Amino acid sequence: MKLVSWNVNGLRAAVNKGFSDYFELMDADIFCVQETKLQEGQITMEPTREYYQYWNYALKKGYSGTAVFTKIRPLSVRYGIENDSEDEGRILTLEYEGFYLVNVYTPNAKRDLTRLPYRLEWEDRFRGYLNKLDADKPVVVCGDLNVAHQEIDLKNARSNIGNSGFTDEERGKMTGLLESGFIDTFRYFYPDREDVYSWWSYMSKVRERNIGWRIDYFLASERLAPRLTDARIDCLIMGSDHCPVVLEMEGI
Repeated sequence: MKLVSWNVNGLRAAVNKGFSDYFELMDADIFCVQETKLQEGQITMEPTREYYQYWNYALKKGYSGTAVFTKIRPLSVRYGIENDSEDEGRILTLEYEGFYLVNVYTPNAKRDLTRLPYRLEWEDRFRGYLNKLDADKPVVVCGDLNVAHQEIDLKNARSNIGNSGFTDEERGKMTGLLESGFIDTFRYFYPDREDVYSWWSYMSKVRERNIGWRIDYFLASERLAPRLTDARIDCLIMGSDHCPVVLEMEGI
């Protein structure tokens, strides 16, 4: 089973920058998208292969939003935490026979950290939601989690300590989530791999020089570890300030 996750930073723009080519090339069983930045009816996706499509739109136009394309029809679909859409379209949960798939776009604390208190409260609710799902069946979480967990996960760690996405508080919430029973699948396979990132600033030459952050993840319940076969980051794929991340596992 192949799963792909990509923060496209505007799906309509990404479609004009090669999204569809990558989508077709990957032939994923489940393809998750964050930051769709559109409303219902603003785009029609017609993949050459048959996919069920699920969308969670933000009320604010041109903002946030998530989508999932899946070859496997889910048993149920939930929007937001406990079916609370929370106005920003940040979470989609698909239930399958053997696991839950949670596609998430985590709130950003903002450069001046004005949204950090909300972010931390949101993190607690999100962890509680995942733990509740995990008590029922295993969980795979994917998306833009808006945090570089360890110093190895961004290029200039020391100069970014305390900045949005690398505060002690945000990193601590990530540690707490993992300690509650989840695996960072990329680090599970590649614990010491450096200079592999999933997001780069649009500032001049930043991506060319690979001055990036790893803030896009696939997490999985610890008991899924024997079924994981590979995780990777497709750093060379353009079309967004983020690149896709991929998880492969035995079908469950």
